Amino acid sequence: MYLPPHDPHVDDPMRFKPLFRIHLMERKCATVECMYGHKGPHNGHIQIVKKDEFSTKCNQTDHHRMSGGRQEEFRTWLREEWGRTLEDIFHEHMQELILMKFIYTSQYDNCLTYRRIYLPPSSPDDLIKPGLFKGTYGSHGLEIVMLSFHGRKAKGTKITGDPNIPAGQQTVEIDLAHPLQLPDVESLRDFSELSRIVLEVQEQVRREEQEQEQRQEEEDGSQQAASQPAAQPQGGEGAKGEETAAGAEGTAQDKAPASQPFVLPMGVISRNEDYPRTCRICFYGTGLIAGHGFTSPERTPGVFVLFDNDRFGFIWLDLKSFSLYSRIKVSFQNAEAPSREAFDEMLKNIQLLAT
Repeated sequence: MYLPPHDPHVDDPMRFKPLFRIHLMERKCATVECMYGHKGPHNGHIQIVKKDEFSTKCNQTDHHRMSGGRQEEFRTWLREEWGRTLEDIFHEHMQELILMKFIYTSQYDNCLTYRRIYLPPSSPDDLIKPGLFKGTYGSHGLEIVMLSFHGRKAKGTKITGDPNIPAGQQTVEIDLAHPLQLPDVESLRDFSELSRIVLEVQEQVRREEQEQEQRQEEEDGSQQAASQPAAQPQGGEGAKGEETAAGAEGTAQDKAPASQPFVLPMGVISRNEDYPRTCRICFYGTGLIAGHGFTSPERTPGVFVLFDNDRFGFIWLDLKSFSLYSRIKVSFQNAEAPSREAFDEMLKNIQLLAT
């Protein structure tokens, strides 16, 4: 298992923790050992469920228990997972979230199901190289997000989740057709000024979506009325529209300065104050928020901030919160998707599992 670094040190390397190991004995014969807990390897079991999926089961879960009971287990987990003690955490809400995470993760006793995930395919036109990133999520600590590009959109999909937003959900979506022109640094310190800029773009996006829906309805009506549907011209127009959008996006990036000053507005909370003070370009985006147990989920407006090839940020407007993301530089072998279609299918499947 690859664990993120301790919160909020997003630029630190990932941590490695073995969960099980397999001893190959003879042909078609092997023994499995569970590595979970602090009493050393013990008897386990692995079952191949189907293609790209397997399950592990610990046969001696008493090896996971500690003499001091659940309290000692919690304190040990807290030191390993968060790099701190319970006395270090003063915020009551954060204590509640951390306890929820401990209860949720420890209840499985290393009896888990694993499903293959692919790394996102890349294109020369991508804003930066897609991949896996460590991100700050307030009191939830650091979480792993997969950044992928889909034409005029970029998506950040949670690979690890929390009590509010589970793994598999699309945590952020970036609208690459709508870059944001940030004000000067002094004006940017004023949250109301940033909010005004973002909400204006949100209204523009809403109008464009309505116009697109209206055009689509008119085209559908025209096709039904026509004796022979003009499929080829319609496809040509769609392709032309995509090219225009891509061209507009490229123009916006070409016009943007190579680097511009950046500072978080007053009142915006950041777990990591060591964020870059310059950025390349910003885009309008939306972030997913929800109550505990993924209740009442909704997409809310925000700002995607590209710092460099390995770091980006997202300002959650409604939460007045900032997430900083840093690229995971671990090299995973044989993790590339066999095709774009296979990757899109995987994204859809892990989102369905989460819901």
